[in-house]
Amino acid sequence: MSAVAQDVHPKFESAMQADIQRVFALQQQKALALRSSNKTERVAKLKKLRDAILSRQDAIQQACYADFKKPPVEVDLAEITPILAEIKHSISHIGKWMRGERVWPTMLMFGTKTRIRYEPKGVSLIIAPWNYPINLTLMPLVSAIAAGCTAMVKPSEMTPHCSAVLRDIINDVFHEDEVAMFEGEVDVSTALLELPFDHIFFTGSPAVGKVVMAAAAKHLTSVTLELGGKSPVIVDESADIKKAAQSVMWGKFSNCGQTCIAPDYLYVHESVKDAFIKACREQLEHAYGKDTKASPDFARVVNARHYGRIKSLMDEALDNGATLLAGGDTDSEDNFIAPTLIGDIPDNTRIMEEEIFGPVLPVLSFSDINQVVQRINAAPKPLALYIYTKNPQQAERVLTQTSAGGSCINSCVVQYLHINAPFGGVNNSGIGNSHGVWGFKAFSHERTVIENKFSVSHWLAPPYNNFVKRMIAITLATFK
Repeated sequence: MSAVAQDVHPKFESAMQADIQRVFALQQQKALALRSSNKTERVAKLKKLRDAILSRQDAIQQACYADFKKPPVEVDLAEITPILAEIKHSISHIGKWMRGERVWPTMLMFGTKTRIRYEPKGVSLIIAPWNYPINLTLMPLVSAIAAGCTAMVKPSEMTPHCSAVLRDIINDVFHEDEVAMFEGEVDVSTALLELPFDHIFFTGSPAVGKVVMAAAAKHLTSVTLELGGKSPVIVDESADIKKAAQSVMWGKFSNCGQTCIAPDYLYVHESVKDAFIKACREQLEHAYGKDTKASPDFARVVNARHYGRIKSLMDEALDNGATLLAGGDTDSEDNFIAPTLIGDIPDNTRIMEEEIFGPVLPVLSFSDINQVVQRINAAPKPLALYIYTKNPQQAERVLTQTSAGGSCINSCVVQYLHINAPFGGVNNSGIGNSHGVWGFKAFSHERTVIENKFSVSHWLAPPYNNFVKRMIAITLATFK
């Protein structure tokens, strides 16, 4: 059996690589034609994609449940609604985006007319993660279509039921020379990354983001990297404790904590810590009942490997003296980990160093906000930072003294839903932005075009006689 597998695998890999290269060549030709695509054509594709999604709402819900028991309501809210909102927004604004921008001349450019054209970059690669498999595959695809690009899409192999629905949608809406999907594991991603794409949009971990960026560097391909990291939460002594607990528990434990912008660890002022923990316990019982495992509203860890990773983080912390504040129940057969709060965590535990990406939240107390800021700044820049406070000066102080991809005051995770604002990370948590016009720009090249009307710039050309020297001296003097 193993001998047969060894004989077949290279042939399969060769066939897969050949198919990838074939489609890439088709898309290179199609990308040239799409440079002259107009608003009507792009809008028609977006509407067709919208209709394909709406007609498969039940199938998407069933696929997400089959892959990790995601509640149908969460599927509608977090998988389908953001895509439909992105499509609607793009349809409404694509004409304006495509028109480009007029740029007023500076003194040095007097006598010229300048415009910024937004041109499609060309053939793009979209590598999507498993935690929001529908949303995080199709959201960047909407931007690619709006910008006039072709796309080769690689969904995660960890959510096969969702991939099947995605394949059905993409094959129904697009020809392979414009959008094509390739399924598989690391070998497929590796084969795709060998190609000279015009843009790569990757969503995933910082570790894999570095691999993607290194591959892109070989071809000087531009990248949008939506990564992650340990996103902190601060609850100060002035916060509305009940509202803060409700907000954090929802933001942390939706999708079983498998959200890139979910709170990853929390600092609460020592004077309100007990009240906050009590409010969190009450909110968890209100949301999921006394038996979370029986709740239809709580998802599961995506697979056994990730279950084992999260449980080992939690077990190590508890074994080294951490305190269980809420939850802690697990079931390996169901990949179930209850919403869990732990406190008194030693600094040297992995749970305070690695992104948890699961339903476990470390809770730390503080008395001095400056120490909290120092600890946040000592770690890589996170994708999100949240602060709950009634003190505007406190919020401003934290925002000014820290760096994060995005932030919320007295809320969390909702920044992803705001299409009129850019979404993205900074340094370790990401490069570039998406959503709305920022997604359109990610897949577009901003091309400056300057037209000479009555410019006198030729007066500054050689030979550098006395007249030219006087003109340059006058020009220089205007900037002093």
